[in-house]
Amino acid sequence: MSTLIEILKALIYGLVEGVTEWLPISSTGHMILLDEFLGLNVTDAFWNLFLVVIQFGAILAVVVLYWNKLWPFGLTDNRPYVKKDILLLWVKCVICCIPAAVVGLLFDDKLDELFYNPTCVALALIVFGIGIIATEIFRAGQRPRIRNVMEITYKDALLLGLFQVVAAIFPGASRSGLMIIGGLLLGLNRRVAARFSFYVAVPVMAGASLLKMVKFIGNPITVTEVIVLLVGMASAFIVSMVVIRTIMNYVRTHNFKIFGYYRIALGILVLVYFGFFAK
Repeated sequence: MSTLIEILKALIYGLVEGVTEWLPISSTGHMILLDEFLGLNVTDAFWNLFLVVIQFGAILAVVVLYWNKLWPFGLTDNRPYVKKDILLLWVKCVICCIPAAVVGLLFDDKLDELFYNPTCVALALIVFGIGIIATEIFRAGQRPRIRNVMEITYKDALLLGLFQVVAAIFPGASRSGLMIIGGLLLGLNRRVAARFSFYVAVPVMAGASLLKMVKFIGNPITVTEVIVLLVGMASAFIVSMVVIRTIMNYVRTHNFKIFGYYRIALGILVLVYFGFFAK
């Protein structure tokens, strides 16, 4: 029975990851709350591994959905060729990843120690929720400078990478949220800002997953834990497939304000709960 319960928990964690990873509402904030009420009965080392594995399941959805837009190689008359525009897009994605990757590699453990706690996450939820609303108000009525992902420049990619650094430092800030705020301020339309954040997530989260997996090497793992990993990853993948399609349709005719209000409400909830009710 206990094994079945852990598997069901993994299913729920994957579902929440698949929803929150692609919306600017912070998957980290939701994972902290979920862990408070539905904690997995695992070691700290396995918990850290589990979080990145379900994130890996989420990014697989991006790869599947956008394969034709992300894979730069092809065949014509049985002769290989390279799609230069897609290759250059990958270069921009890598440029965008570099600032946060440097910060993560150098300070990952220290940043977790300093800021991975309910109070900091709640404050980040609130502050950047306000940021999303303020950005939407500021950009209201302005014509976007960039309406296609391929129009993003190397300078744009680097500046968006600096926004990602903030997300790397403060859990709860939301990587996609910061990318969207930065994208709107730089003149990207909402669909381009959202889609580019999806693309950049592939190397960012794949790298984070690899780093955590390397750190886990040497720790024992049981058959139940392997099943938990696979169930969580599969759940995150399936839900992400639905959520990514949904959010891309949503932003055709809607702005991101609702997510800002949701972040503020969730941040207040986290502060109240952990300030007055949590042991």
